[in-house]
Amino acid sequence: MESEILKIVELSAAFDEHTVLRGINLGIPGEKVTAIMGPSGCGKTTLIRCINRMHELVPGARVSGKVYLAGEDIYRLNPIIVRRRVGMVFQRPNPFPTMSIYDNVIAGYKLNGIKLKKSEADRIVEESLTKAALWDEVKDSIYKRGTFLSGGQQQRLCVARALAMKPQILLLDEPTSALDPKATARIEELIGELKQDVTIILVTHNIGQAARVSDYTAFLYLGELIEFGTTEKLFTVPEDKRTEEYLTGKFG
Repeated sequence: MESEILKIVELSAAFDEHTVLRGINLGIPGEKVTAIMGPSGCGKTTLIRCINRMHELVPGARVSGKVYLAGEDIYRLNPIIVRRRVGMVFQRPNPFPTMSIYDNVIAGYKLNGIKLKKSEADRIVEESLTKAALWDEVKDSIYKRGTFLSGGQQQRLCVARALAMKPQILLLDEPTSALDPKATARIEELIGELKQDVTIILVTHNIGQAARVSDYTAFLYLGELIEFGTTEKLFTVPEDKRTEEYLTGKFG
């Protein structure tokens, strides 16, 4: 196993009386893509929302267990610091509608009250948009609103916004479910490029996507981690019958 950047120990999460995750133990290798798969309602999104401490923002949310990021217990850190180190891109592209492309990219700095010199802001914007494979498409219109972009471009803008904060981990919550096949292929290609710089955790219900882009796969079912391993092994010789049934489409 590669060196782990994230270690999850006995993590359980609930909303009021409803338990969503039960005793999850998982080590995520650094600079790889780990897919989190499983049927709807199995706790995939809750799991990644625990990793950047967004789960606790929901009224009635509870969490127990430990999550270590590069050896530090995230529940002992300031949540704002955790969210800088663990970026997130959501299911639907959500650029800030009133902001330009430029301001969208550096929004995290503004929201955190971090002052940037103009030259530094320019550099971060160009670097982040380049990493998100968007710079060449938007460099002549970076002061236009982000909402004038296509859906796929908006999603890459959200990736750039997350990357601008130089996170150690990037969480992608079904990032292509609202996109057409061409835009989906572009995001998948991008995921492959980004893992050189950042560890990616991808929630997907698309089995083909997990097979194409991930190095490791975790399979969740009814709030429990059923199986975790290299994507190749999990897809070819799964150890658990439920994993096999899910992969062959017996339930979804």
